[in-house]
Amino acid sequence: MEKATHTSKKLRLVALLLCWFLGMLGVHRFYVGKTSTGIAMLLITLTFFGMIVTGIWVLVDMIIIASGSFTDKDGAVLEKWSN
Repeated sequence: MEKATHTSKKLRLVALLLCWFLGMLGVHRFYVGKTSTGIAMLLITLTFFGMIVTGIWVLVDMIIIASGSFTDKDGAVLEKWSN
């Protein structure tokens, strides 16, 4: 996968906080425009086993966001912590 050439307008801090507090519902993915994976997280969470899966998914997403590698729907990296 090719690295994005531009920076996303979405903020990394907002994505990280959404992931921390509402990650199991996929809200951080809706925030960056990744609607399909946001819906997938939301639906998978509805089962007990799915809660375990999305819990791991959220942990991985938090690490990716914190490390500065998370991208929005256009492939732009979320680099800025604040405006």
